[in-house]
Amino acid sequence: MLSKRDVTDLIHEKKRAAGLSWASISEGIGMSEVFVTSACLGMNSLPRDKADQLVLNLGLPQEAAVVLAEYPNKVFDQAIPTDPCIYRFYEIIGVYGQTLKELIQEKGGDGIMSAIDFDMSVEKIPYPKGDRIEIRMSGKFLSYNNW
Repeated sequence: MLSKRDVTDLIHEKKRAAGLSWASISEGIGMSEVFVTSACLGMNSLPRDKADQLVLNLGLPQEAAVVLAEYPNKVFDQAIPTDPCIYRFYEIIGVYGQTLKELIQEKGGDGIMSAIDFDMSVEKIPYPKGDRIEIRMSGKFLSYNNW
C-alpha cells in the first residue's frame, strides 16, 4: 500500500523526468496550482475524479489516485525550519503576525481568516530593482460566536 509520502515521491520523480511544472500539472486537471501542489505534497486531498485524472496524466499506478483522494493528516513539523525560503515565512509571521491579527479584527471584527475557505496564488512580478514574488491570500472571514 502506498503512503502519501510514497505518492509525493512518485509525483516528484515524474515531474522531474518529464520537465513538468506544478502549473502544467494543475492545468491538466483543471484545478488551482496552489491547491494541487499542496495535495501532491500530502497536505490536502483531491476529489477522486481529479485524482484519477492526475494519475492518468502522469502515468502513475492507479493506487496513487486512492491515496491522493484520502483525507490528509495535516501534521507538520513543529520545529522552525532551516530552509531559507520556508524560514522567511516564519519570520514574516513572527514580525507581522500580531499586525495581521490586529488589522483583520479592526476591519472585520472579532474573528479569523479561514484557511479552509481559502484562495492563494504565487506570481513572479518584474520590478526595476529586481523581480519580486507576489503571494495573494484570500480567506473567508469567520467571526467568533459571542454567546
